[in-house]
Amino acid sequence: MKIDSLSLMNFRNYETLNISFGDLNIIYGLNGSGKTNIIEAIYTLALTKSFRINNDKVMIKKGKIKAKIKGNVLKNGDENTFGVEISNDGKVVTINGEKQDKVSDYVSRINVILFNPSDTRLIDESPMIRRKMLNIEISQIYKEYLVILTNYQRILKQRNFYLRGMYVNGSYTNTYLDILTKKLIEYGSIICKYREKFVDNINKYITSNYEKIFGSGTLKIRYVSTFKNKSEDDLIKRYKDNYQKELSVGKTLEGIHHDDIVFVLDNNNLKEWGSEGQRKNAIISFKLAEINVINEIKGYYPILILDDLFSELDKEKVTNLLGMLDRNVQTFITTTDLKNISKKVIKDAKKFKVNDGILEEE
Repeated sequence: MKIDSLSLMNFRNYETLNISFGDLNIIYGLNGSGKTNIIEAIYTLALTKSFRINNDKVMIKKGKIKAKIKGNVLKNGDENTFGVEISNDGKVVTINGEKQDKVSDYVSRINVILFNPSDTRLIDESPMIRRKMLNIEISQIYKEYLVILTNYQRILKQRNFYLRGMYVNGSYTNTYLDILTKKLIEYGSIICKYREKFVDNINKYITSNYEKIFGSGTLKIRYVSTFKNKSEDDLIKRYKDNYQKELSVGKTLEGIHHDDIVFVLDNNNLKEWGSEGQRKNAIISFKLAEINVINEIKGYYPILILDDLFSELDKEKVTNLLGMLDRNVQTFITTTDLKNISKKVIKDAKKFKVNDGILEEE
């Protein structure tokens, strides 16, 4: 998979921009010049949302009413044009000019793996951040996952609302709560299986990636969920045993919305025992394993974005990393200075210099 060209209108600090890409692309310039805005546009084109902020409207250039992103994407010999339009009225996504009514029909069409400096904090962050990451990555592979996850979140919201009502009014019966619980278990069990399968696939590649870049170490991911290896009857009993506790707090205390993943290096939990460098290396190895997983399942490589990687790794390790990639992995690198990159990588790359919102191809 490759993004052949990108067009922007009123996106961030770009009023208009038309750009064609190669297999390896280096976008460089001072911090604040607009280089990260380019990769944010690519990411938003793929996932319909930014990796930097939650408010889409922030991506609209100041003084304008809408922003547009359009990209031509090549995949297995086919070319399709994807579009994302953001305005005060909401967001519209299109494929070949046709509006897509469901985001789930759009999201899995373009696969992007992103590494940026904030990802190095993933291991130290709360489980909610790691679950969000899991949801994003699995949704890129299986479009039905997003549908099931949305259904789960809807039932969870209804169940929490009902629990609060039972506590306040004291006159609700358990009959409806049992119906909601069974539905929550149904969707949650499916999500658990998707997550477990994803982690198993990651573990097939992650140690090899870690060793190739950083020398040695056995790295694994462990998936933690109360739904794992549990039958429907087991889970129903577990929920019923917790009813009184849930009534007292007015929310659902168990479920896949409490899942987590643990990074383990040489049998040590990296959150508790790992150094900053080991945690950083683990995240990078995880991202590279995702490339392998997507290729294995979907039959093509995703687009790889390495945002400011040189602030996290030295030149030698970055060269090792790039040397591991299949030549069919289209890669985008952002950096403040070309001196950070080896001459061999620079020679093979298409280079773009960004200065105060003006992009020039060298």
